[in-house]
Amino acid sequence: MIELDTGKYALVLPLLDSIEINTLFARAVLEQTVTGRVFTDNADVPGAYYIVHPYGMSLVFGGTGNHGFTRGVSDYITDKNGTRQMAEWLQADPSGEWADIIDDVVASHNSAAGLDAGLQGQAGSRVIQQDTRVNFALDQSAFAAAKDKAGRPDTRIIRLNAEHFTALEQGVVPRYFWRDAEHFTAEGAGFVLLEDGGIAAAAFSSCLYGNQLEIGIETMQDHRGKGYAFAVSLALIDYCLSQGLEPVWACRLENTGSYRLAHKLGFRPVVTLPYYRLAYGA
Repeated sequence: MIELDTGKYALVLPLLDSIEINTLFARAVLEQTVTGRVFTDNADVPGAYYIVHPYGMSLVFGGTGNHGFTRGVSDYITDKNGTRQMAEWLQADPSGEWADIIDDVVASHNSAAGLDAGLQGQAGSRVIQQDTRVNFALDQSAFAAAKDKAGRPDTRIIRLNAEHFTALEQGVVPRYFWRDAEHFTAEGAGFVLLEDGGIAAAAFSSCLYGNQLEIGIETMQDHRGKGYAFAVSLALIDYCLSQGLEPVWACRLENTGSYRLAHKLGFRPVVTLPYYRLAYGA
């Protein structure tokens, strides 16, 4: 695996655009909205790529004919040489051969580690856990029905500003997806629900490209189970539609809270694909 020079990132975009899954996080890296890493098979004539977002989301796509690169990817995801710098959630272009290659690597790795498939997610950091990634599309009539049922907007919901950006530190929060508060307030969008002078929940643009806005959502631990995630997400989706933006939602199938919330808001599953948890550390 060769790390691609940032000056060549734009050359990857046409191939990324051909992938029929949500790849906004990878685009954010290529457009240098955030500082990630891009690996390739050939620095001069690249044909395959592995992109890592700083939040730990990663994507592999392109040709599989370079066996040195496929071995490099195998060693990287198993952290054979100790070069991976963080835990990752990896997905592969479903139209190619990468998913089969990764499945074989995962099976071999977990077997060698003495890990039964039924213990995935429970056997510690050495396991590579396979889940399912779900991409949704918004059914606007279903969203309209959800909005009508919700009634009047909660008056505690306001636009997410620079002060909120700084205050949100844990979980799925804007600082992992934008360079700083100034960058977010200039180009991003979001809403927070305030309770007792603090932020109870937030919904924000984790990625924004063209007319697509991917939604990030976080509810503070002490405020969960109150419907706040639904309320702030409703506000952000309503904002998207008023601005001619397509709200984008994706989550793990196993994340039942996010999956159910998506349905409640009017999103419907359109694509599912394998999602691999690459642990890091002892």
